[in-house]
Amino acid sequence: MRFQPDNFNGDDRERQEAPSDHAAGREVEYLRHLAKEQTPVAIHLRTGEVFRGFVEYYDRRFIRLTRQSEPNVFLFKQDIKYLCEE
Repeated sequence: MRFQPDNFNGDDRERQEAPSDHAAGREVEYLRHLAKEQTPVAIHLRTGEVFRGFVEYYDRRFIRLTRQSEPNVFLFKQDIKYLCEE
């Protein structure tokens, strides 16, 4: 499954209007599921970098990704191009 943050449009870096309550709720529901199940994910950034691990914590502005044998990272949602389950 592929996930793109709701507040961005394709490759444009400009913010759109705030996501609807329903869309924001779906994002939280999906991230909660990923964190609870510790589902392996790959997060692709707009810069082309890819980080692999599982979502340990998420907030309105960032996601904390826990990785094996590597330091954990905080990734701002505004920098995420998309997220996919592995």
